[in-house]
Amino acid sequence: MLTSRQGPFRLFGLLLLWVVPLTPAWPAILVTDDAGNRLAFEQPAQRIISLAPHITELLYAAGAGDAIVGVSEHSDYPAAAYGLPRVSGGSGLDLEAIVGLQPDLVIAWRSGNPAHQVNRLRQLGLRIFISEPRRLEDVVASLERFGLLAGSTAEAREQVMVFRQRHAALARRYAQRDTVSVFYSVWQRPVMTVNGEHLISDIIRLCGGRNVFDALPGLAPQIGIEAVLAADPQVIIAGGGEAELSGLFEMWTRWPELTAVKNSHLFTIPRDSIVRHSPRVLDGAEKLCQLLDGVRHKE
Repeated sequence: MLTSRQGPFRLFGLLLLWVVPLTPAWPAILVTDDAGNRLAFEQPAQRIISLAPHITELLYAAGAGDAIVGVSEHSDYPAAAYGLPRVSGGSGLDLEAIVGLQPDLVIAWRSGNPAHQVNRLRQLGLRIFISEPRRLEDVVASLERFGLLAGSTAEAREQVMVFRQRHAALARRYAQRDTVSVFYSVWQRPVMTVNGEHLISDIIRLCGGRNVFDALPGLAPQIGIEAVLAADPQVIIAGGGEAELSGLFEMWTRWPELTAVKNSHLFTIPRDSIVRHSPRVLDGAEKLCQLLDGVRHKE
């Protein structure tokens, strides 16, 4: 029999037993992706799918390589990525393969993956993180968030420190030097370039250069030959190798009045080192800075 003193406390205890199991656990991990979506996880992701090469590189750099269970077709760095299942490519996403791998996190590329397929994955109940780095500092933010999502914050912070040191050293050395006008050639036929919001433009600015098409709308706008002739850049650069360099000469040496052609300032940079939004992008940045500095000294 309950006494008058015991009754209220006993009742309070019973209420606690009833209420507590219904109270959801507070999420241990809260992140906001590059599209402004908030994601909450009670524990680090154990099975991650990457839908772009730069995402794969960022995950490995952030110490999350062991959690990756699927990658995009051209994920070729680091070497460990070669052995992973391919779940996306030029024809889009393999939705069946992605769902079959039972990921607890899918990281998609906003401007590189078909939006309707990414939305379909979300409708199927998968958690989606949207990646869209546009600046060198966004590489840092991606490393930090991927490390948090995968529970590898220590490794991610180490890479962040190295990246920031390299970035700062390049800025100190080149950012205040004489401006060099640059046309970055994405494609020759049709002629395509990048605008001021693209990561490549951020690299050009870091090196003390100026993208002559930074004001155009769209990340990778198509332009005419007349626009390049009017802009008359001091330098024309493409991402690629000998084939791209050969294409550059074939395309632009027909216009000897162009300053870049007249002074033989047509260059290439290994594509993956300048177009992928990962720590390796500073390798491409160093090469670009050296090329622009050579132009300054020559002129």
